[in-house]
Amino acid sequence: MARTLPTEPARRDWPGRAVLTAAVLLATSAFAADTLDPNALKRLVHQDCGSCHGLTLKGGLGPDLRAGNLQHYDPEILTGVILDGIPDTAMPPWRPLITEEEAEWIARYLLKPEAQ
Repeated sequence: MARTLPTEPARRDWPGRAVLTAAVLLATSAFAADTLDPNALKRLVHQDCGSCHGLTLKGGLGPDLRAGNLQHYDPEILTGVILDGIPDTAMPPWRPLITEEEAEWIARYLLKPEAQ
């Protein structure tokens, strides 16, 4: 039986690599502490989330995450999306990398217009 070489992964697989990279970075970050670090979480949002949603969160591969576009979502819904991702899309689950408390903080941060 002939073996074939793997083909280049689909574009939607790319965020999985970003999650793995983030996992390595988070292992040595302030997230290991027992308390939330707002500055580290802001960096996560603008750099890691920003890699798909744009560094200014105005959209890119993923949609615009500015407060005006998210105002119709409850913080609990956004927390769930952050933790569990959206199946069959490029939005990965962050549950393996952040706590529920961190995801809740991020959701509330995204809903504050002055935060961006």
